[in-house]
Amino acid sequence: MSRILIVDDEPAIGWSLGELLEDLGHTVKLASSAEEALDGCPAFGPDLLLLDVRLPGRDGLSAIPDFRALVPRAPVVVMTAFGDLDTAVKTVEAGAAEYLVKPFDSAQVIAAVGRALARGGSGGEAPAAPPPGGLVGGSPAMQRVFASIALAAPSGLPVLLSGPTGSGKELAARAIHDHSPRRARSLVAVNLAALDAALVEEELFGRVGDAAAGRPARPGLFARADGGTLFLDEVGDAAPEVQARLLRVLDAGEILPVGASAPERVDVRVIAATHRDLAADVAAGRFRADLLHRLRVFTIGMPPLAERADDIPALVAWFLAGSPGCGPVQTASAEFLDAVRARAWPGNVRELKAAVDVAAVMARGGTLRPEHLPAALAVPDGTAGPATGPAGAPAADERLRGAVRAWVMARLDGSPSPEGWLHEEFLKVAEAALIGEVLARTDGNRTAAARILGLDRSTLRGKLPRP
Repeated sequence: MSRILIVDDEPAIGWSLGELLEDLGHTVKLASSAEEALDGCPAFGPDLLLLDVRLPGRDGLSAIPDFRALVPRAPVVVMTAFGDLDTAVKTVEAGAAEYLVKPFDSAQVIAAVGRALARGGSGGEAPAAPPPGGLVGGSPAMQRVFASIALAAPSGLPVLLSGPTGSGKELAARAIHDHSPRRARSLVAVNLAALDAALVEEELFGRVGDAAAGRPARPGLFARADGGTLFLDEVGDAAPEVQARLLRVLDAGEILPVGASAPERVDVRVIAATHRDLAADVAAGRFRADLLHRLRVFTIGMPPLAERADDIPALVAWFLAGSPGCGPVQTASAEFLDAVRARAWPGNVRELKAAVDVAAVMARGGTLRPEHLPAALAVPDGTAGPATGPAGAPAADERLRGAVRAWVMARLDGSPSPEGWLHEEFLKVAEAALIGEVLARTDGNRTAAARILGLDRSTLRGKLPRP
């Protein structure tokens, strides 16, 4: 099997990765810093490196060139819990073969290691990249998006972006283009659902001029995007005839302008986006299976806001920085952020941005408070959007999972502990917090609290701290 060098300053993570990989038959060596790993690298001769980004002393990304110089054929798998688009792109630029976002599970590690070992040291370098733009977030869901963008951008492959309305699909498309070798040329965006069916062929492929009729030539969207990228938004809503024409272009790399007698070659990278389930549309006969196969060579799923609630403070700060109503020191209060978290956002990030813009104007240059939020938009069933009940549960559940991850990390951060204590300790802490919150909601009424908790009043009384 292979020799694998794990570089991570968290002993618990290094130990668990080592156990996993040794069980698979690999030989493993652990290092807690880049300096220690570089010193031991020549003697160990690793076939693969698992490298954390944040390390004491020198950071992992800056050390990648030195590792590649020492063991040029050993691929590098980067690990991070603090990823963003810029970090993801830098890992690819530095020559990393894979990008793992903490927390990861055993299956993800095994798959990443397998892919990296299969490729060997052939990970190429991506072009230099501009700043990440409007894609903001540090949640695991967004870190996976950043990693996918970093890998997709230099490849030139068609990309299919899926996700609900307002989740940032166009921002992701622009990030892919801006980090690609085509960034010096145009990114042309079009919403296929908004095209006039009678003029769609001319819009997409253009028309030749007719001097006798006094009609000038008109370049279509594909011609305007030649050498660059064409972003086809809402591709799932394209009419059947449009789907057929798109397939022909993707197959042949040629367009036939209206009135032309011969096709013209175009060099266009296509990025498509949809909020629909295209596989279901194929099964229902609403979308061409062959076109779907052409579009989803590389797929990236954009998460709804409910799956990235940890990103809300960063998103609000980002929007405030660019809001037309924002003063130079305008900030959001903790109560404002709590109110944002407690609301369902069916329009996702786009709806949140609009609400922050309004709140910034209402605050008149001061600190944003809950009363500055505009009224919640109606959702399709006609109900209001506040998430004080089950509608807000997914976001609240995600925040709870994040808190549990942080608690476990703090408890197991390299400190040897007796076995068998963690579950009991967690239940003690969590149960006390749960009972305390419910009692606060019921103004200390134990009978009402017991009903909400599903406990007998005597059982609840036994769980309360003794005076």
